[in-house]
Amino acid sequence: MPDRVDGLPSGEDPRDAGRTGRWLAAADRHARTSAFGAGALVALALPPLNLWPCLLGFALLLHLLRRQVGPWRALQLGWCFGFGHFLLGLYWIAIAFFTDAERFGLLAVPAVLLLCAGFALYPALAALLTALRRWRSPSAAALALATAWTLAELLRGSLFGGFPWNLIGYAFAGSDALAQLAALTGIWGLSFVAVLVGALPAALLEPGGGARRRPAAAAALILALLWLGGAVRLVGASPQPVEGVTLRLVQGNISQHHKWQPELRARWFQRHLELSAEPARGAPVTHVIWPESATPYALEQEPEARRLVAAVVPPGGLLLTGGERFDLASDPPRAWNSLFALDSSGRIVARYDKRDLVPFGEFLPFRDVLGRVGLKKLTGGSFDFQPGPGRRTITLPGLPPFSPLICYEAIFPGAAVDPNARPDWLLNVTNDAWFGRSSGPYQHLAMARFRAIEEGLPLVRSANTGISAVVDPWGRVEASLPLGETGVLDVALPAALPAPPPFARLGLWPLIGLLGGGAIVLVWLEISPRRAR
Repeated sequence: MPDRVDGLPSGEDPRDAGRTGRWLAAADRHARTSAFGAGALVALALPPLNLWPCLLGFALLLHLLRRQVGPWRALQLGWCFGFGHFLLGLYWIAIAFFTDAERFGLLAVPAVLLLCAGFALYPALAALLTALRRWRSPSAAALALATAWTLAELLRGSLFGGFPWNLIGYAFAGSDALAQLAALTGIWGLSFVAVLVGALPAALLEPGGGARRRPAAAAALILALLWLGGAVRLVGASPQPVEGVTLRLVQGNISQHHKWQPELRARWFQRHLELSAEPARGAPVTHVIWPESATPYALEQEPEARRLVAAVVPPGGLLLTGGERFDLASDPPRAWNSLFALDSSGRIVARYDKRDLVPFGEFLPFRDVLGRVGLKKLTGGSFDFQPGPGRRTITLPGLPPFSPLICYEAIFPGAAVDPNARPDWLLNVTNDAWFGRSSGPYQHLAMARFRAIEEGLPLVRSANTGISAVVDPWGRVEASLPLGETGVLDVALPAALPAPPPFARLGLWPLIGLLGGGAIVLVWLEISPRRAR
């Protein structure tokens, strides 16, 4: 029996091949639209859906890059892919503009479009780097795309203050076993794997008989080995609670458009006080944690507010709360987004000022220029928040040393702790009410979980509208309060790993080793006499 019928591999239905050929021909004719759709498809692999098969959008992108000629065309396709990817992944940013619809509502759509258009330049760069050479092997091309994409993500996380939101490695947040690679390479190693396993099946779209199935099989094998390694790491992984510490996480669940109305501030403050004073549901509560900006009063200037807070501080314990602090004597006045720790006498015993501020949210970049054309930041007030001095480890009575992370400070890989004073846990206070009931809060929690894996430290997260959670040092959620629920979560504090994982000790070196190994395989594939691998 012949191996091929009408030019097709043995066993392949000519009708299926014909349909595939027509589909690919249509994709080639409308390459930019196809790239846009492929990018949007890949966004579905991210939290909260974590639909891993959608990573195959990278296969279509790679197919288009191998069919299209020229660097300018590659830039266009990469940009279209990135625009679709970020548009679907970051649509929820528009919700923030409607917290003050009268002032900012009209800016919602153009702002998101411009933001996504800017971020799409990074995938455009990755596509350009991939297309600089006409790769003989589709597997080598997949490795080139995975490497270029990872490098572009590293740039996105550092240039202009950085915005490493929705790195594609977070697609594996739905599997505790797969996520463990972050302990070795950080989230970027998972990004490399995600693009590689998504792009390797592009070989199925090329002629080559049975050999073209090998890259797809390699992708499945990579995932299987990665899962196996993570599963082995999790065998017997059971954190012990820190003795004598029971935390109460307070989730006030206050919508953003109501949060700062002057006539309602006292009500929201009282809600936090009442939740904090509820009877314990197990072991006695030793420390209470409120979310970011939970205190509507300037604690340093408001002794009455400190007195009310002191009334709900557990005996011998502390209350940690997000709030704003001000220096009104300076010209112009200055403000900080801060975390305060208060004892049972109402004394502020520690303070941390947020370093990584949100552009257009907490400060207006290029204020001298943009302010003249009428642009403003979304948060109230006419002046910008000031950045704090940087990460610090705080040691307080009755608590192991911890590293505070306010809001989106938790999204920066490799920057969650002070490297000179390693803490025992991470504390993330945040106000995700800006995102509404969208995918934003789920994405934010997923990213915070990976900081726990990378550092080998438990993470405690108190969020205004949710999702408040306690995460063990392997990144597993031990307890949580759902999005949009009012309540408290009384939890033990998990202990840290006895020794930091490789990423916490070595930084980017394991990732460099991974990319270097990929480069060696890429060269071998290119010099091999067999063209399809």
